[in-house]
Amino acid sequence: MREMSAEERRGQLLELRIVVPAGGWVQVRPVIDGLDLLADLWPAWAGEDPWVVLGPGGVAAAEGGPHEVRLARISCTEMCCGALYVTVRREGGEVIWDGWRNPAGGRADLPAFRFDAARYAAEVRRAADDRAWEWPARTVAGLLAERLREDRSWSRRWECELDAVWTGPSERNRLELVLIHPERAAQEDGRPWLQLGVPLAVGDGNPAAEADRLVALIASTDRQELAEVWGRSAHYVEEYP
Repeated sequence: MREMSAEERRGQLLELRIVVPAGGWVQVRPVIDGLDLLADLWPAWAGEDPWVVLGPGGVAAAEGGPHEVRLARISCTEMCCGALYVTVRREGGEVIWDGWRNPAGGRADLPAFRFDAARYAAEVRRAADDRAWEWPARTVAGLLAERLREDRSWSRRWECELDAVWTGPSERNRLELVLIHPERAAQEDGRPWLQLGVPLAVGDGNPAAEADRLVALIASTDRQELAEVWGRSAHYVEEYP
């Protein structure tokens, strides 16, 4: 990408496009002055999920001081195949994206981009409020993740940490909890770990009521009744503890 002058970089226009590819995950595509950054530089990469980009700690949090946001990744681990991080910060009447980083050490030589703070905030709100693309399980998954992270009594009883709540556009009435057992903090002493999946059916009722129903199910059920072993550390015993 051509290096831009300071004048060219000032007051640029940002569009946060939410794309739902067939057979892929939902992604946010950052478009700056009409240029899709990922398509131009990393066509094999996918934009991050809206929960990551637009949620707490995402690109909207410019007022809280400089912080990193992951904008793109490949399906494998970021240390292997790479990911794209940007530092988001507020400076006067502008929001600045700079400090581009790829943990795998690959190419991340983008310039700093500057956006008018008011227009930037309006675009982030627009993208975050646009839920027309969501399917039933996706709406419920977002609500369920919020509830499970707010009240962690279930995770203490299950001895698990919530890693993600996953649902794909091809399964519009199904979601899956992705859990780590035990919690990551308990693994510091070298304890082995399991990755667990919890498949859950989602009904066609009110999304908030469906999320509440699933929270109640998780709270009243033992881990072994719902969870499946998806992965394990190399030294884990074969028995499911």
